[in-house]
Amino acid sequence: MPAPLQILSLEDDPRDTELIQELLEADGIVSEFTRVETEARFLEVLDRQNVDLILADYTLPSFDGLSALNLAKGRCPDVPFIFVSGTLGEDISIEALKIGATDYVLKTRLSRLVPSVHRALREARERIELKRAQQAHQRSEAYLAAAQRLSRTGSFGWNPSNGQIYWSEETFRIFESEPSAEVTVGLILQRTHPDDQTGVQQLLDRVSLDRKEFDYEHRLVMPDHSVKHVRVVGSPSQTESGSFEFVGAVTDITQQKLAQEKLQKALQEIKQLKDQLYEENVALKEEIDKTSMFEEIVGESPALQTVLARVAKVAPTDSTVLVTGETGTGKELIARAIHKRSQCAMRPFVSVNCAAIPPSLIASELFGHEKGAFTGAMQRRLGRFELAEGGTIFLDEIGELPQETQISLLRVLQEREFERVGSAKTIRANVRVIAATNRDLQASVDSGLFRRDLYYRLNVFPIEIPPLRERTHDIPLLVQYFINRYAMKAGKRIRGIDKPTLDSLKSYPWPGNIRELQNVIERSIIVCETEIFTIDESWLSRKYQPSEAFTSPFSQLTASEEKKAIEAALTDTRGRVSGPAGAAARLGIPPSTLDSKIKALRINKHSFKAASST
Repeated sequence: MPAPLQILSLEDDPRDTELIQELLEADGIVSEFTRVETEARFLEVLDRQNVDLILADYTLPSFDGLSALNLAKGRCPDVPFIFVSGTLGEDISIEALKIGATDYVLKTRLSRLVPSVHRALREARERIELKRAQQAHQRSEAYLAAAQRLSRTGSFGWNPSNGQIYWSEETFRIFESEPSAEVTVGLILQRTHPDDQTGVQQLLDRVSLDRKEFDYEHRLVMPDHSVKHVRVVGSPSQTESGSFEFVGAVTDITQQKLAQEKLQKALQEIKQLKDQLYEENVALKEEIDKTSMFEEIVGESPALQTVLARVAKVAPTDSTVLVTGETGTGKELIARAIHKRSQCAMRPFVSVNCAAIPPSLIASELFGHEKGAFTGAMQRRLGRFELAEGGTIFLDEIGELPQETQISLLRVLQEREFERVGSAKTIRANVRVIAATNRDLQASVDSGLFRRDLYYRLNVFPIEIPPLRERTHDIPLLVQYFINRYAMKAGKRIRGIDKPTLDSLKSYPWPGNIRELQNVIERSIIVCETEIFTIDESWLSRKYQPSEAFTSPFSQLTASEEKKAIEAALTDTRGRVSGPAGAAARLGIPPSTLDSKIKALRINKHSFKAASST
């Protein structure tokens, strides 16, 4: 990304400076403004900072624009100077342009400012490039003689009308001729390779008639029968006496030709190896995809394999996917698997829990906001859709999305564009959307809590994840997987699993699905004191039905009501969040969602545990 444009603004009204900066930024000109009002401050900035552009009002309380222009031209003559004023008369405008101002724009016609800035910057670049070219030309004149010697390039002069030819010392060396030898066309043809003599003769005949530039390569045969490759470049010119001649250069390019032949041979070998490697990589990639695409998704049951087959089919497309399933079934893992196998796998994967964000902030979180868009918006913030540009955004708990935000999301899915909160600028959205929910969205649609048109936009390719009770065949694999993970983390060695324990795990209905199984195993590893894995049967026997007091969906509650409900649940469960008797089960939401809400609402869950112990 290019560095911001450094603009010095001579202006006594800060609002005018802010307006000008917003105009430039709206046109994609990223800039940093330094506003000054006095002559002393103006000179200080010119002396201490690198300024790319000066925008000056004409009339200030203690300073005027023409004085500033004269000072700027003395200190930094190459920096464009544009008057932006509401009081610039025709006579003053002409005088300013004579002194060296680039342009002038009336504040009543600020629509001219952006084109004027573009033109001023372009002309400044052209002046800098011209100056650099002039300096380079001067240096080249000074180094020409040394350059010929070092580059093994000789010069020549040829007058076709009288046949006179001049060679420099380096040209004699290239042709391996004595400097005292008379240079003629015959000598040149004599040194030319027999297969190239006809072409050289035709070149000489042609350019002597049409008098045009030429650039020709051919071979020379040396007295020791070795072959050289030379490049001859000539340009027509007219001498002071009025006669016509060619001046040019002869370069020995033998080493380049040999290197080029070796390079072509090497490239051909590389191409053959590349083709062979590509074929091997295709086979290897297919094998790797089969074994590692779903390395975090454990199981072999037919129900799970059906889900993974659907993931493999939809992943290479850019279709919107709706993942449904009970809490704890691993919906985000499925979303990540789709992203990993998609064409945007190297781009961002951004996850958003829609239920964990207060309804008043969800639009800002998804689409971003501008500075001052609402109370507390101290600076511009990019939304999750912008952060996921070119990649995938995962909208978890999509059923909790407020009605007004559903409309904005529908527009993103339909038109692929949105605006930040507090901005009228439209932003294109090149993002794949994967949504997930543990709720019955069709029922929410029927009850009016979820938009029907949004539901059909999200439900392009549905994937339903089966609950763990329908995957009992996978429970032993999952148990072993989690035992290995948490035993390694805890520094413990587990050699086997108690059979009654495994039978209990397989027979338990797992209302919390894989997440509940994971929590039970982690807890058991912590308290396990032997190398045989066992669990406390009481952890699987507790059954709890959420009270009617907390069955209302959180999307219908205000932030203060959410906080009260969560605090009440934490009080009853003594600060416990997960598990069958935890606050999440009591509230009827996933533990991860509850954790996010606790952080967002700044609730100290540990205080409820301490309060219960007292």
